[in-house]
Amino acid sequence: MEFKSKNLLSKIATNDGHGENSPYFDGWKAYDSNPFHPTQNPHGVIQMGLAENKLCFDLIKKWILENPHASICTAQGVDKLNDIAIFQDYHGLKEFRKAVAKFMGTVGGNKFTFDPNRIVMSGGATGANETVMFCLADPGDAFLVPSPFYAGFGRDLRWRTGIEIVPVDCKSSDNFRITRAALKEAYEKARKWNINVKGVIIANPSNPLGTILDRDTMTSIVRFVNEKNIHLVCDEIYAATVFGSPRFISIAEVIQDMDDCNPDLIHIVYSLSKDMGIPGFRVGIVYSFNDRVMHCARRMSSFGLVSSQTQYLLASMLSDDEFVGNFLRESSKRLSKRHNVFTKGLEQVGISCLASNAGLFFWMDMRPLLKEQSLQGELELWRVIINEVKLNVSPGSSFRCSEPGWFRVCFANMDDETVEVALDRIRAFVLSQENQEPDESKHWQKKPLPLSFTSSRLYDETIISPHIISPQSPLVQATT
Repeated sequence: MEFKSKNLLSKIATNDGHGENSPYFDGWKAYDSNPFHPTQNPHGVIQMGLAENKLCFDLIKKWILENPHASICTAQGVDKLNDIAIFQDYHGLKEFRKAVAKFMGTVGGNKFTFDPNRIVMSGGATGANETVMFCLADPGDAFLVPSPFYAGFGRDLRWRTGIEIVPVDCKSSDNFRITRAALKEAYEKARKWNINVKGVIIANPSNPLGTILDRDTMTSIVRFVNEKNIHLVCDEIYAATVFGSPRFISIAEVIQDMDDCNPDLIHIVYSLSKDMGIPGFRVGIVYSFNDRVMHCARRMSSFGLVSSQTQYLLASMLSDDEFVGNFLRESSKRLSKRHNVFTKGLEQVGISCLASNAGLFFWMDMRPLLKEQSLQGELELWRVIINEVKLNVSPGSSFRCSEPGWFRVCFANMDDETVEVALDRIRAFVLSQENQEPDESKHWQKKPLPLSFTSSRLYDETIISPHIISPQSPLVQATT
C-alpha cells in the first residue's frame, strides 16, 4: 500500500527560510564529509568557516578543576542537586543574572552598569535574535540591516517570524562604514514599496568584518531611529573579542550620554558563545531598555531557557573577578597574535585584508584573483578553494556583500599546526595562479563541484511574498 506524504508537514517547517542550501552552509558540509586531520586525513578540508573561539579553553579547564564546588556533577558540589535540578522559572537564577550583568559591564570597560533584572535568557544568540523579532515585529514587517551581515541572519531573523530584511549596502571604498545616507536610502526605498520598517539591526563588533563601530556612527544611528520612531537592535556578541584599538563601546554607553534618545527603542542581544568560547552552553541574552519588551521576551524565553546547571556553573565562574580579568586579557592577547600570524602570512603573497581589531575572523580581499568581477566569478573562485585548496572559507555573497571577491576567514577555531597548514595551502594556491598562463589559470572552472546546493547565493534582490514579486524590491529572499 502506498501512502501519500504530501502536505503532512507545515509550510513553516519545510520552507527554505533556514538557508542551509547556500554556499555558506555547503562549506560546512564539505568539511563534514572530508575533515582535515594532521595524521589521519592530512589532505582533508580545513574548517575556516566556523566562528569558534578555542584559544582559551585551557583557562576555563583550569578554573573548573580548581573550583569543583561550582558544578553539581562533582563530589564537592552534588549537595546542591536538590536546589538546582528542580524546576526553575523563566527568570533564571538570580546569581546568574547578576553575574552576566556584571560581566557585560566589565567587557564594556565598566562605562555602564547593566541591571540584572533586565537580563532575559535565551538559547544562544540565535534564540535571542528571534525572540527580539517576535517581540518587535509582525510577519511582513522589515528591518534595515547594514551589509555585509552575518549569513545566519536570514535563519535567525526571518525563518519562523516572517519578518523581512532590507539590506543597507555599505562600500569597501568607505571601509564598509554605516552612513546615515545609506540608512536613509534603504529606508526610503522600503517605504516606496509600502514595506513597514520596524527598525535597524547592527552588529558591533561586526560579523563578518571584524571591525567595531565608533561613538559618532552609533550616535548617528540612534538619532536616525529616533527620528523615524523605529527600533534599534544591537548585536554585541563579539564584544570581548576586541584585540586592539579602538576599544569596544556598547550602545548602552552611547545612549546614556544622549538627551535626545528614547530608550524604549533600544535593545541588545548578547551571548557567551564567542566571548567565552562556549557555544555549546547555549547562553543567549536579551537586554532591553523597554519594560514591555523585557516582559514579553521573558515570557517567550520559556521556549529556550539556559539549563539551571549551566547557570549555576557560570554564575560562579563569572563572579570570579580575578579569573574574568585574566581571561579577558589573555583572550585579547591570543586573538591578536593569531590574527597577526594569518594576515601577515597572507601579505607575503600579496593578499590584503580589511583592517580589523575584533572578532574571530578577518575579511579577506581576493578580488585580484577573480576571473571576472561578478558573483559568478566569486563562486567559481570559492569552488576551487573548497575543491582543490581544501579550505572552507565563506564567500562574501553569503553575507550579502554587494562587491564580489571578499571572503570571511575564521582563525580562532584551530591549533597552531593547522594554522601553518592552512597558510601554506593559501600561499601555494596564490603563487600557482600567478605563475600560470591566462588560459591555464582557468582550468579549475571546468571541474565539477561535488557539493549539492540548490542556490548560488543565500540572498537575492527579490522576495516572494503575497504583496511583492519584483526584481526591484529592496527585500532579500531566502534560498529557494
